[in-house]
Amino acid sequence: MTLPLAVLLLTAQVAPAPPGKVTAAIARLFGPGARADTLRVDTVSVLRVSRADSLLGFAAIGNVLGKDQPITFLVAIDPTDRLKDVDILVYREPYGGEVAYEPWRRQFRGKSAGDSLRVGKEIRNISGATISVHAVTLGVRRMLAQLTAWHHSGVIR
Repeated sequence: MTLPLAVLLLTAQVAPAPPGKVTAAIARLFGPGARADTLRVDTVSVLRVSRADSLLGFAAIGNVLGKDQPITFLVAIDPTDRLKDVDILVYREPYGGEVAYEPWRRQFRGKSAGDSLRVGKEIRNISGATISVHAVTLGVRRMLAQLTAWHHSGVIR
C-alpha cells in the first residue's frame, strides 16, 4: 500500500498530547521513578529518560494522519537504540483504534532502525484498521530512525 504524503509526520497543526498521558506512558514504559527531561532537536522535543544517574532511554512524540484524523503516538528507545515500546497517546478516528492495543504494539519491541518494519511482513495488519496500521508503522519507523541517528551523532545523550 502506498501512503500519501499526508501520512508524513504532522507538526504544529495538531494539538499536543495531554501531559498526563505522556507522564503515564513514560512511567509504564520505563518504570516508577523515571524522570524525563526535554531536549530540543530541530523542531522535535525529545525526552531523555533517566532514574537517579542512570540513562534509561529516549522518547519522542509524533503525529501521523490516519484516514481523516491525526494519531498521536510516543516512541521510546533504550540506550542501545532498541525500540522499547510504542504508545498511542491520542487516537481520534472512529474506527481502527486496535492499533493502541498492547498485542499489536508488542510486535515493535526490540526492533532497531535497521529492521524494515513492513506491514504484512514484520508488522501484522488489522482488518478494518489498515490505514491506521500503515500510518502508525510508518511514523514509528521514521521516529525510530531519527532517534537512533540523533543518539549515534551525539545530539542526544
